[in-house]
Amino acid sequence: MTQAEQDSLLEFPCQFPIKAMGRDDGQFAELVVTIVRKHAPELQDAAINTRPSKAGNFVSVTVTIEATSRQQLDNIYLELTACEQVLMAL
Repeated sequence: MTQAEQDSLLEFPCQFPIKAMGRDDGQFAELVVTIVRKHAPELQDAAINTRPSKAGNFVSVTVTIEATSRQQLDNIYLELTACEQVLMAL
């Protein structure tokens, strides 16, 4: 176990929601799911939830994964935040 895993408040494996927000261009949800599935290939369609903004210009995509390590979560967030279509990742 790495020092980062020892310092984490999370116990792995665990259910972990990841939310990304971006412009609702009709393909944003698919983009987020593709990125997350690179790091969590077991992601099920039932664990994906999208929600449009009030005006319909933006969409939030929440995916809940079975996180296996802090490194896995870090890799997902690094790739999401590096993507220019993703305005915010939580």
